[in-house]
Amino acid sequence: MIPAFLIILACQLAGEVAARLTGLPIPGPVIGMALMLLGLRLSPWLREIVRPVAEGILKNLLLLFVPAGVGAAAHLVTLGGNLVPVLVAVAGSTVLAITAGALAYKLAARAVNVTAEAGE
Repeated sequence: MIPAFLIILACQLAGEVAARLTGLPIPGPVIGMALMLLGLRLSPWLREIVRPVAEGILKNLLLLFVPAGVGAAAHLVTLGGNLVPVLVAVAGSTVLAITAGALAYKLAARAVNVTAEAGE
């Protein structure tokens, strides 16, 4: 379990370092996720090591939203004064996130089908 966490954190650190060294307008964690994806695609060993930890994180993902909810509740007065822009931002970002997720799923499904057909 600890090696898997170290691998995940190493990918994030590598992404942060790459983002800062190159000056790319891409966040370090996104670069780290791309590195992790590349590693998972290339190494069955890495997939087996990281899988249990990744599943555990995904099962408890809702806990990561608790600090954001507490922060929002702490700044309720500020949010109330800007209610319309906040609601528009939340609704808009939700629609964009769902759309991006659906498109990513569609692309991934297409890639898996292409790979499966090529392997047969």
